[in-house]
Amino acid sequence: MSFSAELRSRTATAWDAAVAHRFVEELWRGAVEPSVLRTYFVQDNQFLDAFVALLGAAVAGADRAEPRIVLARQLGLIAGPENDFFTRTLDALDVAPADRATPRLAGATRGFLELMDSARAGADYPTCLAVLLVAEWLYLDWADRPGADAPHAPIPGEWIDLHRGPAFATWVRFLRSEFDRVTADLDDTARERLAAVFTRAVVLELEFFDAAYERPGSAPGA
Repeated sequence: MSFSAELRSRTATAWDAAVAHRFVEELWRGAVEPSVLRTYFVQDNQFLDAFVALLGAAVAGADRAEPRIVLARQLGLIAGPENDFFTRTLDALDVAPADRATPRLAGATRGFLELMDSARAGADYPTCLAVLLVAEWLYLDWADRPGADAPHAPIPGEWIDLHRGPAFATWVRFLRSEFDRVTADLDDTARERLAAVFTRAVVLELEFFDAAYERPGSAPGA
């Protein structure tokens, strides 16, 4: 069993709960309440800058030219089409400038930002990959429903389509294979450290879906 598959198995309870979360099911039905959708995207918008920085750290930390190019290309997609999606979505949801820039952060949002910033600052390529892998693989897992049509509601439909399809699946396969490659010769201590990072990321993904229903408010704060 590959290391990525092992970690997926070890986190199965939280992972599967996230993939089958109420938010995901409502998203697929196009039935998320507007207030919940707004809360979710206001919080998720806070990840863009940190995610771009984390991808940049992975680009810099890659030990080979080929994966560096793959990571750099994905960085361009995040900074382009996905960033544009957030701008259009927050406009459609009538999110005020203050709530875009300095919303009150949910605990899961703060936790994931801290995890991404820690991985970036540590400049350790396998750690960067571990966080990226959870963020992308878990989303592919809930968005990839073969034969299922995305809802007609534009925001849920486009968000689902951004996280499925051949290109996104290829990206996730790359992250898995790259993570497995760079961790193959690590000792048990290093692998357990990465397992802790992976597990923390999975738990935060589940908590982030939960937080969409908590409506943390719009007052600024960190």
